[in-house]
Amino acid sequence: MKNKFSHLTAKEREKLSYPARLLLDKTLLRGKILDFGCGFGKDVEILQSKGLDIQGYDRHYFPTYPQGKFDTIICFYVLNVLMLEEQTKVLLEISQILKPGGIAYFAVRRDVKKSGFRNHKIHQKPTYQCNVILPFQSVFRNENCEIYEYQHINHLIHEDGQSCIFCNPSKDMELIAESASVYAIYDKYPVGNGHALIIPKRHVENFFDLSLKEHAALFFVLNHIKTQLQNLFNPDGFNVGINIGEKAGQTIPHVHIHLIPRYAGDIDDPEGGVRGVIPQRRKYK
Repeated sequence: MKNKFSHLTAKEREKLSYPARLLLDKTLLRGKILDFGCGFGKDVEILQSKGLDIQGYDRHYFPTYPQGKFDTIICFYVLNVLMLEEQTKVLLEISQILKPGGIAYFAVRRDVKKSGFRNHKIHQKPTYQCNVILPFQSVFRNENCEIYEYQHINHLIHEDGQSCIFCNPSKDMELIAESASVYAIYDKYPVGNGHALIIPKRHVENFFDLSLKEHAALFFVLNHIKTQLQNLFNPDGFNVGINIGEKAGQTIPHVHIHLIPRYAGDIDDPEGGVRGVIPQRRKYK
């Protein structure tokens, strides 16, 4: 579900937004910078005048999608005007255009009293506002605003003693994309080009022990990654598989979904597909 009037909450300003001033004063705006959801672009204009290497993207006002990756990404008051699926898509997109080791800052409103649609006073259109809580480190909060700091999960410092490689992913694991509760990487031992793993961040061994919300989050990311792999590798099909339990071939006791692109001729006879986990039963006989 989309909020088609989300862009109507953008405001005309003559000075830097509060989150931009705060991050600038703390010298946290570094390197190549992107303002994701920049609205009318005032922050971009002022920060460029101060010598910062920054560009803006907004699907309504500056719709040219950014190319390359960025050291710092700012996303101010965007998530508050989006439905949950749109919020997740923004997180996934930002994770993909952030450089390894880079940092993204999400500013969200803390003065929204009630989530839902309301008629915009000026535009007279139903605009949406909601409260947003992210599972990232909070670096600032007052009664009106909270700023979260996001880094790729495989660039975070994790607690000592975590033996699970999916709870403590290393930097050499190539991240594809990441949402608030799920991330995707390329398999270290791929069975074909683009073999990806979709992994919940919470440590759960058995797929059936995940919550309904976690199931939905996993399959939302699965669909997103499928689109990415289709564009990158142009496969002819896919296998989607989950190993549950040692006897079913699960070797890492943390839920993960295999998304395997398939190509014409990658095996002599693909008949039966996932039935091939029991080779003698692969054929329909």
